[in-house]
Amino acid sequence: MKLSRWLLTLQIFAAVAAGVEIRNDIEFSRPSGHALTMDAHIPEGPGPFAAVILVHGGGWEAGDKRAAFIQPLFEPLDKSGLAWFSIDYRLAPKDPYPAAVLDVEEAIRYVKGHAREFRVDPARLALMGESAGGHLVALVATRSKAGTSVAAVVPFYGVFDFESLVESRGVARAFKNFLGISDLSEKSRAILREASASTFVKPGLPPFLLIHGTQDTAVPYGQSVKFCAQLKSAGVPCDFYTVDDGIHGVMNWEKKPAQHGYKKVMLDWLRKTLDVKPEGRTVRSIVWKIVPPAAHQDIRNLLARGDVDLQV
Repeated sequence: MKLSRWLLTLQIFAAVAAGVEIRNDIEFSRPSGHALTMDAHIPEGPGPFAAVILVHGGGWEAGDKRAAFIQPLFEPLDKSGLAWFSIDYRLAPKDPYPAAVLDVEEAIRYVKGHAREFRVDPARLALMGESAGGHLVALVATRSKAGTSVAAVVPFYGVFDFESLVESRGVARAFKNFLGISDLSEKSRAILREASASTFVKPGLPPFLLIHGTQDTAVPYGQSVKFCAQLKSAGVPCDFYTVDDGIHGVMNWEKKPAQHGYKKVMLDWLRKTLDVKPEGRTVRSIVWKIVPPAAHQDIRNLLARGDVDLQV
């Protein structure tokens, strides 16, 4: 068979949508004897795949890796061609700040440390979180601790500047339980600043995509507006998608088809930022054995010219 026909076969196989392998309840950390687990969704094929770590919301006090309020994100991620991991973390008030932050950082280290097992590319790892999870992923990305660097960040309606929010609204119960503060003393202000991603904005951070509804009364829309402007001022790429008339929570957006547009924007942005080929597939996902040995050298010659992306 001519080389061109084998290449066509490769392209056809590469375009076929892959299934998803699901591995549930993988323990990634055990702080103080508390087992923390993640669910992994890995596309079929050898990879390596770009990947997303998903962090749930719940006011830092509730929720888990399968919470109803993050489930609208599951289907688009499964169809994205990306590997993704939904994680648990310790909750307040039993485990206040910075426990949850440390847990997200540990999840990053675990996925990177098991990249070969998960068939993911550790250099193309993104963070995504909604509400409290949006705060956590932004803070982890801006803190830039050892072994926790990521290539992209997608926070949904997160708190990025606690101090300004408490100044305007007072100390909410969730803030008391999570941060252990009850007033705006200098000691409390120091904690608010330490827990805010806005404190750590600097050049060289990964690109951000912020997503927020204009009618959010739980976390003001202005938190995202201000944070994106701050990132841009530091030279950090920031895109901002507004959900018109959107209130707090992707689960609430599910009720209005006009508010579903964020899904395509989110996936298109991730694919572009993480350099994912169309449909999340590249020719490298093809089983090498379908090509006869006689054609191997010809294809290697093409690889040397950069015409085909294939792992051999």
